[in-house]
Amino acid sequence: MNNVWTGIGLRLAATGLFAIMSLFVRMASLEAPVGQIMFWRSAVAILPIVLYLMWRKEFPRALRTKRPWGHLKRSTFGGVSMFLSFVSLAYLPLALATALGFLAPLVVIPIAMVFLRENPGWLVTGATLAGFAGVFLILWPMISTPGLDHETMIGIGAGIAFAITTAFAKTQIKALTTTEPSGTIAFYFAVVCSIGGLLTIPFGWAPISAGNLIWLVSAGLTGGLAHIAMTEALARAPVSTLSAFEYTAMIWAIALDLLVFGVLPAPVSLIGGVVIVAAAALVGFNDQILAFAKRQTAKSQTAKPAICTDQTGTPAE
Repeated sequence: MNNVWTGIGLRLAATGLFAIMSLFVRMASLEAPVGQIMFWRSAVAILPIVLYLMWRKEFPRALRTKRPWGHLKRSTFGGVSMFLSFVSLAYLPLALATALGFLAPLVVIPIAMVFLRENPGWLVTGATLAGFAGVFLILWPMISTPGLDHETMIGIGAGIAFAITTAFAKTQIKALTTTEPSGTIAFYFAVVCSIGGLLTIPFGWAPISAGNLIWLVSAGLTGGLAHIAMTEALARAPVSTLSAFEYTAMIWAIALDLLVFGVLPAPVSLIGGVVIVAAAALVGFNDQILAFAKRQTAKSQTAKPAICTDQTGTPAE
């Protein structure tokens, strides 16, 4: 039981670290382009990941892999997802960018229904529709006023695209984890994303000021530490136990928006974000909710008193 509580603590720490990393990315985006931030976030993260592998006595053995193309495929999806996430963070408040990220488990549902002929059930279907309604609520302050905010629309578009690519990246991670340790996956992801960031140099990088260097390095360190905390959490507690704590990211995002920037999203947009998070939670816990409903139905039926009848089928007096 102690291991489970330790796992929950590590999962909460990972969520907090990812939220703080998002803050550092947003601060860095005031001066640096997204490609440059992506390089620093990934390259600096290699250090804590390597130290973690050394601590576990898995370095350099953990770097040997029989699935280099699998890592390249996963890291490519993940790199595109990271780039889009950073674009979203550059243009949106942390709370809205975080809420759009929770669309990832929802966008898989219509894809599965159309291409895989899956029937997800009424709860998942309803939650998916509610999630997309949440996106509309987030958009409402922009579309209800004359003249759309161009930068905000870029941020929202990037956030939705981030959710879609994240859904695909997660399927690649699931395939890799059957044979590859989490530390190995994290290491090659950081390496590939570092290279991807370097490829953006021809598009222009900004001179790095002392202040922005702090944000860039801090984003890499917190990102690397978040991956380590997540890995250790999964080693100590079941995924089903930990998944609920993923949604504390919204609390972190709202708190950081308020404390650092002194802003909150418009009430309608905030409601939309909450709707998206709630919809994602319903999809994530669909099986548990349905199982609980079945148990309650079975209990109520068992508790009903039997009605005695005579041979003619008439209830006895």
